Order: sequence, then structure tokens, then C-alpha cells
Amino acid sequence: MDYQILKLEVTDGIGTITVSRPEAMNALNTRFFNEMDAMLAEIEVNDEIKVVIITGEGKAFVAGADIAEMVDMNSEQGTAFSKLGQNTFNGIENLNKPVIAAVNGFALGGGLEFAMSCDFRFASNRAKFGQPEVNLGLIPGYAGTQRLARLTSLADALYLLYTADMINADEALRIGLVQKVVEPEELMNVAIETAKKIASKGPLAVKKMKKVVRQGFLMDFESGCNLEANEFGSLFGNEGEEGMRAFIEKRKPNW
Repeated sequence: MDYQILKLEVTDGIGTITVSRPEAMNALNTRFFNEMDAMLAEIEVNDEIKVVIITGEGKAFVAGADIAEMVDMNSEQGTAFSKLGQNTFNGIENLNKPVIAAVNGFALGGGLEFAMSCDFRFASNRAKFGQPEVNLGLIPGYAGTQRLARLTSLADALYLLYTADMINADEALRIGLVQKVVEPEELMNVAIETAKKIASKGPLAVKKMKKVVRQGFLMDFESGCNLEANEFGSLFGNEGEEGMRAFIEKRKPNW
């Protein structure tokens, strides 16, 4: 695909996706979603990429959806635009590799929904977070109403959604929305070092870990345990055997 908004750089097993539409604060439009779908399909089958980092160019991670594109939509078009974004972000959530959001600036509206679809989030101490849709007479459309309460708490989610308050990185850390807050110049270094650590682990085990946790989170406990047992067993005789033999033989595993 001819990528105009997204950039992908692959180094040492780490694929870094940069949203590059700084003149519009990286606002999400139809082309963004089409490009992201295509890029995710490429990454899914690229064995060179072990972990993905997503960040934004300029002052924003993503400052929201493109209001200029949405303003003339009717109800049916609005529903379709919501489902388009939901499908793309579900693709990030279900990607067979870990995805880290490196939030460098504003993550508002669709931008926060984008970040929440990643496995976890690191933030610059200059980052700002919020779901300001009610200011426009709207609600989040890319599963923000669903993910926010699952990542924080029902009360914290409802507070942010009702008030449209914008919070800083420290408050986002306090409510569990992000996992680390660092100086702006350290953000990508911290994300890359974490990605390298994950990439050094058993790649099949990491893929199955994401599958079991993500799918199990939406199951009842017994079903989740059954899924875990089956995937646990599937690692014996291949990658798991190599990892255990390397441990016994006091050497690094040959993944």
C-alpha cells in the first residue's frame, strides 16, 4: 500500500509505527484506518517483527478523530465510521504480537481509544489524556466506552466520559491507564528497551500469552483456565522443550 500517514521502521525485531499527520495533530480519518489495517496485515505475517511500538509525530500521539470528515455524516455513515475504527483497533488488540503505545503528547478521543487498544501504554510526562466527545454532543465510537472501564474502574471511566476532563500523565498512571511515565526524551528509549526485553523471550510463548490473557479476560474463569491448559500443553515438545533444556544446561535458549 502507498502509505501516506503511517511510517514503519523495523530494527532488531522491533517494528515502530509512527502516525505522521502532524499538521492535523495526527487526527484519525478513513485513510488512517485503511492504512493501519494494511500495515497490521503485513506485520502479522512478518516473522522479523517480534514486538510493535506505536507513537505519534509532533505534539500529539493522536488528538482525536477527524471532525472535518465527520461533520456532514448522517446516522448510517456515523455508525459505519464507528465500526471502521472499532475493527481496526480490534485488529491491534488481536495482533499476534505485543503492541506498546508510546504516548508522546495528546491522546484524546479517538487517540485515547487507539492507545487503549494496545497491550499497555508508556507516557511522556507531557502527555494529556481524555475522552472529550460529550463536548461535541457525541460519545466515543471506537470502543472507548468499553475499554476505558476495563482498564481503569467503572467510576473513573464514567467520570472521564461524563466530564470530558483532560488528565495529565501522573493521573493516568494513578488510575491504571498507563504503566510508566517518563521524561519526553526518554520515552522511546524506555519503550524500545521494554520491547527488546519482550523480544528476547520465547516468541511462540509470547504470542500464546497474549491470546490466552486477551481471550480469557472475556471468558468465565473455568473457560479461561481450560484455554490456558490447552495452550500451555501446546508448547511442550517445541519451544517449551528448548527453553527448559536451556535452563537445565545453563545456556541461552535458541529460539
